[in-house]
Amino acid sequence: MASHPPAPLGYTGGRLDRAGARRHDAGWLAALRAHPAARVVPVWREKNLVADTAGAPRAAWLPAPHAAALAPADAWPLLGLDGDTPVFALDLSALDAERLAERVAALAPGAEFVDLRQVGAAMAADDAALLAYARGLAAWHRRSGFCGACGNPTTVEQAGHMRRCTDPACKAEIYPRTDPAVIMLVERPAGGGAPAQCLLARHTRLPARVWSTLAGFVEPGESLEEAVAREVLEETGVRVGRVAYRGSQPWPFPASLMVGYRARAETTAVTLDRAELAEARWFTAAELAEFGEWGDEGARARLPRRDSIARTLITDWVREQLSGAPS
Repeated sequence: MASHPPAPLGYTGGRLDRAGARRHDAGWLAALRAHPAARVVPVWREKNLVADTAGAPRAAWLPAPHAAALAPADAWPLLGLDGDTPVFALDLSALDAERLAERVAALAPGAEFVDLRQVGAAMAADDAALLAYARGLAAWHRRSGFCGACGNPTTVEQAGHMRRCTDPACKAEIYPRTDPAVIMLVERPAGGGAPAQCLLARHTRLPARVWSTLAGFVEPGESLEEAVAREVLEETGVRVGRVAYRGSQPWPFPASLMVGYRARAETTAVTLDRAELAEARWFTAAELAEFGEWGDEGARARLPRRDSIARTLITDWVREQLSGAPS
């Protein structure tokens, strides 16, 4: 029986060459910043510049000469190369909303700053990946202006991919932060005449009637698979055995990497961690197929956002169960 390929993951599929080996080359970087076709992707207070938000949203950017009027080119972190075209990020968070609106109206008519999670699922994969990348790097710079070891200011190096403490006695190197988190669909197979089921939860931080997979951050000294088993047990009291990797997704909201798994339940009784979850229960694929979308306020139950790996884990499992073919 033919298997199904897994659904694509949001914010993956970027086409940029990140050019990591050349970030030390000051002359090369200066030439990129002066490149006549250079593009600059702006970020403002956790939002990205997006064109045609009401139709087919796409990444919006500024030509380098226009961006230079907003911030000096040596302040632009390099995102990479799109073919021969250099692509930079630019954080405009210091501008107030009124001044920002004036600048955007003049430089990028029709575009607006929006939360990427509102439009990411409707964007082309490479556009969504580009904006997520810019957002994550900008957020890291905003949070890393001072050294975590000694408290002194830091300065930017390696084309915006490293910061260094300015204290000669410290000189600590600070790199962009990514916090690994596991996210897992827990399943129990069909048996005894009962269909297969998966365990979903209503998280206290999510909107009403949204059901999603379990997830949690990886702790020091812990493997990813150990984190899966610990988080499921802590949040629901369910013990899992076999854990299988399903894929990973950058999630720069603000700085996570979601590592997806499918886990096989060894117990089924649910005991909730009320600090994290409002409810958790087992569902069949047929039940999940009746769920509404994230934004469907009238649905009795709703699925996670389409751009999330949680949604992909659920979608793949439902499709597999309903078709009888493993994904």
